Amino acid sequence: MALQWIDILKFANNGNPKPDRRVEKSEAEWKAQLSPEQFRITRLKGTERAHSSEMCSLFEPGKYACICCDTLLFDSEEKFQSGTGWPSFTQPIINNAIAYHKDKGFGMYRIETICNTCDAHLGHVFQDGPPPSGLRYCINALALKKIKEM
Repeated sequence: MALQWIDILKFANNGNPKPDRRVEKSEAEWKAQLSPEQFRITRLKGTERAHSSEMCSLFEPGKYACICCDTLLFDSEEKFQSGTGWPSFTQPIINNAIAYHKDKGFGMYRIETICNTCDAHLGHVFQDGPPPSGLRYCINALALKKIKEM
């Protein structure tokens, strides 16, 4: 079942779906595994500069996994050119791959997306995507790794 904006709001307000597994590491373990910029984005809720990654314009078949824990998050079939400067998707690969949290920072009200397995900050989801869901998962490229199709 494709998620709609109402589903995202229900998760953010009432609790997220249970993940298939959990990965928890200390800050030191994450720092040892990730580059400084990957750590800043995924563990400290940072944002990369818009248009800073070639991933925005790559549309080959494949899947995208969390850079921290290898959980599959998105399929290239759901990727689209949003023009925002960040990789954008219309749906997660499975409904419990992503967790949603209210983000009221910077004078805005947004829905933050995090990896439901390891709590890595991914980006945000908005309701200005293409039909039929109208969702736009705006994701930091450094939070993702592309898994090539076999």
